[in-house]
Amino acid sequence: MRKVVAYETRADEFPLFQKFARKFDLDIKYVDDVLTPQTAVEAKGAEAVTILGNYPVGAETFMALRDASVKYIGLRTAGYNHIDQEAAKAYGIRFSNVAYSPYCVADFATMLILMCVRKAKQILSRVEAQDFSVEGIQGREMHNLTIGIIGAGRIGSIVAKNLSGFGCNIIAHDTVERDELRGILKYVSLDELLKESDVITIHTPLFDRTYHMINQDRIAKMKDGVCIINCSRGAVVDTDALIAGIEAGKVGAAGIDVLEDEEGIFHYDRRTDILAHHQLAILRSFPNVIVTPHTAFYTDQAVSDMVEMALTSLVSFMETGKSRWEIKS
Repeated sequence: MRKVVAYETRADEFPLFQKFARKFDLDIKYVDDVLTPQTAVEAKGAEAVTILGNYPVGAETFMALRDASVKYIGLRTAGYNHIDQEAAKAYGIRFSNVAYSPYCVADFATMLILMCVRKAKQILSRVEAQDFSVEGIQGREMHNLTIGIIGAGRIGSIVAKNLSGFGCNIIAHDTVERDELRGILKYVSLDELLKESDVITIHTPLFDRTYHMINQDRIAKMKDGVCIINCSRGAVVDTDALIAGIEAGKVGAAGIDVLEDEEGIFHYDRRTDILAHHQLAILRSFPNVIVTPHTAFYTDQAVSDMVEMALTSLVSFMETGKSRWEIKS
């Protein structure tokens, strides 16, 4: 029976780990903490570990894993920007990510679009205060809007299909154009998308070329009152530029599920803590901004997919020395 160490195991994941451990004949050790140079010792005697994406994995951690004889990491996330790929290569540790149900994020993004264009945060806040007036909460109708999708891949394409039922005009920008979407949306340049969209929803991975893709210059090209939705990665948006755009009235609303420097805050109970994240405090204070704590992925199907695929990948690594989901530098 092969041994795997699972770090950051959530309560909702535990029965899934048990289920797939039986399927793959695995001995799984559970560690509540994140993977660090100090907690890597917990993996001694295991060939593989699986982690989430809540903490950076750098050279010291990879060195500690190597010293514990770990060869493989199976991420239970699609994103891998928290992994120092050069350090992984230097210490001979290979890793993979997962591709979970795209419907979870696509549906969540669609929800945020609807909530923003109908001013749901303001309405709900008023109801809590027993203010049932309607002045200032007039919304817009979807069929009158142009929705721009940056990144019409696995997730963005489903967002487009979701939105097609509302009768809105859908445009998209992507490096790869899918023939299956041509009857649903129109592909345009990024500049045209920025100029024409009433709502912009972002579904692109975080790479060097997409870091701060939405910045001061690009916000300036957008329509006045534009709504920006980000369910991809926090650093795709320059948060300071977004705040400046909201304060200037250029950005009329935003739905933010991911945020720069969210690590250590999102997915944790910080109710009694003083948070030194000024951007988060500012964004939460705006009546036209919805902030959710990186929960777009969080559905029963997606969580099951993440656990199953991470373990499938590790079994493949251990049995064959390769995995179809391996991330290669």
